[in-house]
Amino acid sequence: MLSKPCLWGCVFLAVLGGAAFGARHTEPCILFSEDYGERLESGSDTVALWWASSGWKVARDRAVPTRTGKAVWIELARNEREAAQLVVQPCSDLTGFTATAGPLTGPGGSQIPAECVEVLRVRYVTVERPSDGWGASAPWPDPLPPFQGPLALSANKNQPLWIRVYAPKEVPSGVYEGTIALRANGFAADIPLRVRVYGFELPDRASCTTAFGFNANTVYQYQGLIDPEARRLVLDKYWASFRDHRITPYCSTPGISPAVSWTKRAPEACAGLSPEDARLFQENALTPAIDWADWDREMQRTFDTFHFNSFRLGIPGINAGEYQGFPAGSREYELAFNTYGNTVQEHLREKGLLDEAYIYWYDEPAESDYPAVMQGFRQLQAAVPDIALMLTEQIEPGLIGGPNLWCPLISAYNHEKAEARRNAGEHFWWYVCTVPKKPYPGLFIDHPATDLRAWLWQTWMYGIEGILIWHSNLWTTGMAYPDQPQNPYEDTMSWMTGYGTKPGEKRPWGNGDGRFMYPPEAAADAQPARPVLDGPVDSIRWEMLRDGVEDYEYLVLLKQALDNPANGLSEQEKARYRNLLEVPEAIARDARTYTKDPAPIEKQRTRIARVIEKLAK
Repeated sequence: MLSKPCLWGCVFLAVLGGAAFGARHTEPCILFSEDYGERLESGSDTVALWWASSGWKVARDRAVPTRTGKAVWIELARNEREAAQLVVQPCSDLTGFTATAGPLTGPGGSQIPAECVEVLRVRYVTVERPSDGWGASAPWPDPLPPFQGPLALSANKNQPLWIRVYAPKEVPSGVYEGTIALRANGFAADIPLRVRVYGFELPDRASCTTAFGFNANTVYQYQGLIDPEARRLVLDKYWASFRDHRITPYCSTPGISPAVSWTKRAPEACAGLSPEDARLFQENALTPAIDWADWDREMQRTFDTFHFNSFRLGIPGINAGEYQGFPAGSREYELAFNTYGNTVQEHLREKGLLDEAYIYWYDEPAESDYPAVMQGFRQLQAAVPDIALMLTEQIEPGLIGGPNLWCPLISAYNHEKAEARRNAGEHFWWYVCTVPKKPYPGLFIDHPATDLRAWLWQTWMYGIEGILIWHSNLWTTGMAYPDQPQNPYEDTMSWMTGYGTKPGEKRPWGNGDGRFMYPPEAAADAQPARPVLDGPVDSIRWEMLRDGVEDYEYLVLLKQALDNPANGLSEQEKARYRNLLEVPEAIARDARTYTKDPAPIEKQRTRIARVIEKLAK
């Protein structure tokens, strides 16, 4: 049992915690919530232990819960990752602290090996300038570096551990049990960990399309990587994090492109030919020779290994004044552009990549840009008629007939208009970035943890097929930090670049905008003494995105099972189970109204899992 003096001391600090860090917010801040979690019996008079869902952001000074529990509890399907938080709060400074996960033993002695049970350290970063009225100036949990002890823990401060479990494809369903061994000078505790594995498996490749920006050069800069082999080794560790979070980067082949060459024929080569023969001779020269070997090899490797489900395709020459030396509007320009596009399209068709490709050539056009944007889409429709043409813009009359893949901001999505475009055969993704701010779900460090997970339920609710975010490793911007790269652990803000921003000027976008991964701690300031070969440090927001994409997958699996005529269900059973495909209002009522408490999401996910499990038998 926890002694009263320590318990009351923790409560006192929690009340003062916001003021101590100069908290300023216009509405109750989710960080200071205290109505969740369970105190574990494994704790002692000197060290309080408690656990909470991964869907909460635990404040440093939050009081120990009064509700009690016996074990950390996680539920997941095979080939799924899921996490919970084990929180340590010592009543006096604790030194030599370590945490070690063991294997989990389940039905018939089957095991989830220890390497599938990760212990990550929840690190706090100080938000100085809130992103919006939901934030607060305070330490917020976000980075999840690997636990590397021993650590020194401060008195009356929470130190959450992120316990992340992966259930291999081959393990039997059932409940698995093991422990997390906590040790420190003068302290020892073995924390029960219970994991329920459902009797079904998530596919390797996500059904919800994802498209996230990523800059490999930023990684090379921060981690001091010059050697090509070291770059490839580290880049694969970043791709593994994308895979494990079921997210796809815009481009999985940075620095590798198809090699394109064009036959150049001098006018004298046509000497002696009739005008018609000369024309045909020159037009035949406008067929590009493309060496796909390196690009094909890397695309196949990354898609097979990391299970990506989309890629951004570049087509040069859109709306350009000239193409291959021919002026816009000339027959040669049109022929060269269309021939190149058609050649690319047919190669992708041959390789089975046509459905994964999208062309994202113009971003967030102003209304004055619409005529030029439509001209570009007309070019593309002639050259690559079978490839998705995406535009980050809401439906506008001046753009109809251009994109066939719309990607509006979540705040600009109009469902009635979208349904009309769907009936015309068009498709929808949506995105968040520095906007919108509250009350919409966002990508900010100082927003509820449920934001990005609830976003995927909203995605399902509106029949949207994919999500896009412009960046995932925006660790610095040259305008805010012109002389030395930003340390993203010390400065949580993502600062504006472009839009007339001057060197040294700091104009805020939002805390954590475009930053779901952190550099390894040894490379935080981009000045490592030697090359750092570690992979990225994950974040709580990156984890919530994965959970949301996996929730979306549960809904897909349930729909597939109910649509299967061999499921043996009565019409009454089908109708009852189909209700689970509707997003409850407790999770989301619309794009602005969604749960800040993970419990409604977790309860609905459990209901869905039990039905999938039943139908899988």
